[in-house]
Amino acid sequence: MKRKRSFFERLTGNVNMDEDEIFEDEEKTIDEIESEESTESEGQLGVDVYETPRSIIIKAMIAGVSPESLDVSLSREVITIRGHREAVDNVHENDYYLRELYWGSFSRTIVLPQEIEMDEAEAIEEHGLLTLTLPKIDKEKQRTLYVKSNSQD
Repeated sequence: MKRKRSFFERLTGNVNMDEDEIFEDEEKTIDEIESEESTESEGQLGVDVYETPRSIIIKAMIAGVSPESLDVSLSREVITIRGHREAVDNVHENDYYLRELYWGSFSRTIVLPQEIEMDEAEAIEEHGLLTLTLPKIDKEKQRTLYVKSNSQD
């Protein structure tokens, strides 16, 4: 059986070496197994997601990641943030006393609570904080459609 990694382990890449490890005993679908295998070497980006009356806001700490190395893909209902954080020091593994920072590839896919206007979405990075503003689709909004006539009189 494969041990289920905790949120902290996925975020930081650390491995818990406790003997009281918790094992998953439920069966998984092939899609779930393939999804885990494809992201096994990636860290999971921590996010805050909240809404305002007009937008869904997603915030993520991406300190040490240049905006050019971020890939933000979105549809009306799902958003995926991918990136890579490069370690700049060439420190040998045996020289570390404590290693909690995550270096390497990371990603996070979020199913949005409501459909968004993709063309109006905005991404801003400031001091290592990525803020995505995703305007909600206004389902109450109405417009008048004018009918044109192609008949010749």
